[in-house]
Amino acid sequence: MTAHTSTPFHKILIANRGEIALRIQRTAHRLGYRTVAVYSTADAQARHVLEADQAVCIGEPAPRDSYLAIDKVIAAARLSGADAVHPGYGFLAENEDFAAACRDAGLVFIGPSPEAIRAMGDKAGAKALMIAAGVPCIPGWQGEDQRDETLALEAAAIGWPLMIKATAGGGGRGMRLVTRAEDFADALRSARSEALGAFGDGTVLLERAIVEPRHIEIQVFADRHGHAIHLGERDCSVQRRHQKLVEEAPSPAVTPDLRARMGEVAVAAVRAIRYEGAGTLEFLLDREGRFYFMEMNTRLQVEHPVTEAITGLDLVEWQLRVAAGEPLPLAQDEVRFHGHAIEVRLCAEDAARGFMPQSGRMHRWEMPAALRVEHALRPGDEVPPHYDSMIAKLVAHGPTRDEACRRLRRGLHEAVALGVTTNQGFLADVLAHPAFAAGQATTAFIDQHADTLLAAPSADQRRRAAAVAAWLLQAGEGGASAGLPPRWPVGLRFELDGQAVQVPIVAQGEGRWGLDWDGRSHALALQAVDPERGWARVALDGLAETVRWHRDGARLCLRFDGRTWSVDDLSHRAALRADEGPGDGKLRATMNGRVVAVLAALGDTVQAGQPLVTLEAMKMEHVHAAPCAGVITALSVAVGDQVATRRVLLEVGGA
Repeated sequence: MTAHTSTPFHKILIANRGEIALRIQRTAHRLGYRTVAVYSTADAQARHVLEADQAVCIGEPAPRDSYLAIDKVIAAARLSGADAVHPGYGFLAENEDFAAACRDAGLVFIGPSPEAIRAMGDKAGAKALMIAAGVPCIPGWQGEDQRDETLALEAAAIGWPLMIKATAGGGGRGMRLVTRAEDFADALRSARSEALGAFGDGTVLLERAIVEPRHIEIQVFADRHGHAIHLGERDCSVQRRHQKLVEEAPSPAVTPDLRARMGEVAVAAVRAIRYEGAGTLEFLLDREGRFYFMEMNTRLQVEHPVTEAITGLDLVEWQLRVAAGEPLPLAQDEVRFHGHAIEVRLCAEDAARGFMPQSGRMHRWEMPAALRVEHALRPGDEVPPHYDSMIAKLVAHGPTRDEACRRLRRGLHEAVALGVTTNQGFLADVLAHPAFAAGQATTAFIDQHADTLLAAPSADQRRRAAAVAAWLLQAGEGGASAGLPPRWPVGLRFELDGQAVQVPIVAQGEGRWGLDWDGRSHALALQAVDPERGWARVALDGLAETVRWHRDGARLCLRFDGRTWSVDDLSHRAALRADEGPGDGKLRATMNGRVVAVLAALGDTVQAGQPLVTLEAMKMEHVHAAPCAGVITALSVAVGDQVATRRVLLEVGGA
């Protein structure tokens, strides 16, 4: 057992960025600690940098993430005089080498020991420990022999479907579901590549895939005095690409008896390794109520606010107190749960295009005051392509699950994020879905209901949005209060979410306009407007509603009718050249990213839809496929290249 000694500290270096660093700063400042931020050059003006007491630049954001450079973080601590380090809840929080480096440098590491991280941070090793302790685990294979042929044989023995998992992984990176033997080799290559890029370790394990489980995690805390408790469970079943999007506490599928049993297993596990600090044990819960240990995250989780909401506790404060040598503030029988909390992760990604990461300038950014929102953005901030796509967490708490869900849906409706495409509308559709509302969502939820969740807007929604877009475009750069002389019809041509639209509009005086589109006439009346804020109240066909917008030249971002729309003004643009269309055989990058694989060579014959280039952005890989069948006539990228959105990667000509 660790000696019962105190380890007081006064200044905390936070080895993370964005909303994570701000969250830790908030509690640290409340408790009287001074804080030090570290930052890459991409984040020089970021909020977490400006709101810390001191800050140290630790390098460029690419090609490797400077936030993971252990030597630079330790040097920053020495330079600033920090005597403690909080790793946040990113990858350094589960890096035993980083914890050891802090200890060797005489810094208090606000987290578990390097030995505990080593024991539970490696998925294969953790699973072996849990099996030895009698904890139910998923059948599979974890071994040192990482040859392709060995893994293929073991996969066949386990059977399909199965999961490939990076042993050093987390956050869904280095994880692939394989349902057929013929897909195994490609999935293995991709999982290894992604794991190597994210963690510097391409080692994997194999597990049988549990069909349509729930993803349940138990929050645990332990101190150096031998005390360990759990703080209930979180349900994290709604995921895309094995990354969580919606988390709630408590789980609608967990009974008090099941909570007690899972909690006992989790507490026994942390006691067995003499754990200290915050941790999370993750389980899969099958349809029959059986649960299986998956992994342990030796850190505070992104989704910890829902646990804070139902317990009334500040888990970062607990981390700081435990790291200083204090005992846990509560015993197990003193923990109380109140109501229900739900969190959604607002991400810079295009859900309709395979959740493709997005980057760029967030021109308008307003989050709902009624919710707890963890974020680090300001209007006009740049969302860089180098880091995770999550840009905010919105959390609602209520006495019942229905009320928490209703409050969160309203908050999502009120949120304004214009300039970079987000999953805002998708999240609202998830919360509104009958299966989620009934508490029936499993890890298969998004795949099962993709047609509904990713459905295109209705014809009526498009018609209304087009009318409002036309009204805004006719005002030009002068603002929406500008009008045209009465009876001056103008034909506007634009793209609404990529679809061509042509709308005749005529100003009728006194803040009124008439529009004709798609065989219907519309009447629009302006009730109030604030062009500086990009805000207006308009009545369209008698129904008044708020409009939010930002215009940048020919590009208009529009928030209306519960959706965010992208508008490109084509009224003064020449028609697209024939060689620039989607059928020109050119494979273009769909995002800013780094080339991690080129799967064909110049002169190769390819089929339409065949994977050709893999890009990595925001820590995830995205395959770009052949736009048509033919022969590769030009290849303009190589592994390691950084490319911008719309850059031509290669060209396919006729066979």
